Amino acid sequence: MRLIFMGTPDFAVPALVEIAARGHEIVAVYTREAKQAGRRGLELTPSPVEREATKLGLKVLTPKTLRDDAAQAEFAAFNADAAVVVAYGLILPKPVLDAPALGCFNIHASLLPRWRGAAPINRAIMAGDPESGVSIMKMDEGLDTGDVAMVDRLPIAPDMTAGELHDALSRLGADAIVRALAALERGSLGFTPQPAAGVTYAAKIDKAETRIDWAKPWQDVQNHIRGLAPFPGAWFELADGTRVKVLRATRGDGPKNNNPAPGTVLDARLTIACGDGAVRLVQVQRAGAKAMSAEEFLRGNAVPADTVLS
Repeated sequence: MRLIFMGTPDFAVPALVEIAARGHEIVAVYTREAKQAGRRGLELTPSPVEREATKLGLKVLTPKTLRDDAAQAEFAAFNADAAVVVAYGLILPKPVLDAPALGCFNIHASLLPRWRGAAPINRAIMAGDPESGVSIMKMDEGLDTGDVAMVDRLPIAPDMTAGELHDALSRLGADAIVRALAALERGSLGFTPQPAAGVTYAAKIDKAETRIDWAKPWQDVQNHIRGLAPFPGAWFELADGTRVKVLRATRGDGPKNNNPAPGTVLDARLTIACGDGAVRLVQVQRAGAKAMSAEEFLRGNAVPADTVLS
């Protein structure tokens, strides 16, 4: 088929590679503009999708908007059978959605209608969901409200981080979209409207919610940590005000006596008391330093038992 691919981050790259490998004619790749980088912001860094598309010798477009007539006419002129959209980053207005003969299809990293919106991977883990997955959806003008053609599920392991789930769903989505396109080409791809029940929204992560609240039960603290790892990272402060991100944690042995205040260091392994139970920090990153194991961190930072973290 003649396809337009629209995506920007690393998450979208496996899908682009798989679609190209299956022999589809990718007539254009739409992605966000290159970002300024370097110390002075003078260097331009293309998106991961643009870099991959360039390797594949594909035509790349980076419009600032798709709302003007010229951009919409250019899109329609490709006469695509379908468009595949993966974390593109721009809203597709109705003339764009309607241009491909068979429609625009999105790989969404959740089990729709749960976790519509910007941060479905983070929110699924932060909420303690036992599973996630990818949904192949025919796009409409709503926010992830289109009819669903295919759903592939994936269990979320107890200590799985958002970064690990991101990578697993990226691969799963690439496999799902090529199967969906094959069915679409045969005329056998079916669609199911999303139910009204079970709709939740995955709001963009706000910096204000990244600080660890040790007063919560250990499972909530653990979900918060792994749901924000590796980026933007859940964090606490040492006594001197230094910020430390926690990149990995697990359930710790809770306090065996007394009722220590939440945030109290319980042992020499960075086990921290929570409102109920405890978590043990496994990998951390001090501001301005590299990520390291808890053991490495403690060799250079004195955090004795009974210290109360904030």
